[in-house]
Amino acid sequence: MLGKTRRTGSGAADIRRFAGRYIKWAGSRRVRRSAKDRLFRFLFDKDREALLQLYNALNGTDYRDASALQVVTIESAVYVVMKNDLAFILAGTLSLYEHQSTYNSNMPVRFLIYLAEEYQKLIERAESSLYGTKQIPLPTPQCVVFYNGEKQAPEEEVLRLSDAFINRNREADVELKVRMININYGHNRELMDRCHVLDEYAQFVEISRQCMADGLAVKEALEQAIQYCMEHGILYETLRDYRAEVLGMLLEEFDVDKYERTIRQEGMEEGMKQGIKQGQALGVERSNHLARILIEQNRVEDLKRAAFDPAYQQELFREFHL
Repeated sequence: MLGKTRRTGSGAADIRRFAGRYIKWAGSRRVRRSAKDRLFRFLFDKDREALLQLYNALNGTDYRDASALQVVTIESAVYVVMKNDLAFILAGTLSLYEHQSTYNSNMPVRFLIYLAEEYQKLIERAESSLYGTKQIPLPTPQCVVFYNGEKQAPEEEVLRLSDAFINRNREADVELKVRMININYGHNRELMDRCHVLDEYAQFVEISRQCMADGLAVKEALEQAIQYCMEHGILYETLRDYRAEVLGMLLEEFDVDKYERTIRQEGMEEGMKQGIKQGQALGVERSNHLARILIEQNRVEDLKRAAFDPAYQQELFREFHL
């Protein structure tokens, strides 16, 4: 296993309606429980110094005052997939951070929804009017996904909203870019060296996977990973003070991932069933059309033969361009 020395230290309504339609279209379903925070969010949400360190590591800055962070994370999302992980304003920048263990090419449209919600909240808080003549100052958005799934991914890539646009021949009037960073252990070493909490989180995930690979039950494997990390100074303070909560988050995260995989599988199976039904319906209509043509042309013998000879039926389909 890995080892490490211990460290110390009105428009909103429209967007919501669109979000609801998008989620339904994407095949997601409502979860009948409130989702607990995932460990990634928990680590940086409770430790503003760590969050500031992460911001500095990403942007090459050296801000020192963590109290200057204005946290604006979206808390009231109904769907698990639409729950915002971390959002804060610093130095005129609105940073939106998401953690993903599954590669998701739809992240740009999700960030678009988050961003609209965030701007609406800021405008309402400032008591400004979108219909006034004075321009409303808005913080510049920065959208980042921290990816640690098991699917191979580059050190960093940029996902674009325009990649989803149907008409590529027309220049779009809107674009949103998402920076996706691979935080699996061993990747992006410079970033990890500048943010020790992120580095230790990456190690913790890797150790947990190793324990899971040993064939242990999920809870036993996670408890073993927690114990190992505590003994080796990895996320020591967090695991010491919040061991039970962390275990609960990990078990919840495992359940959510399993749930989402099940939903995707169900969606694919349902799609296959619908495709078969549609294909059968089209086949029946095609055969009926052929029968009508043959009857109109008084080709009864051909109709009888086609009913028992699929190859001859296909020949007739080609003859009548059906």
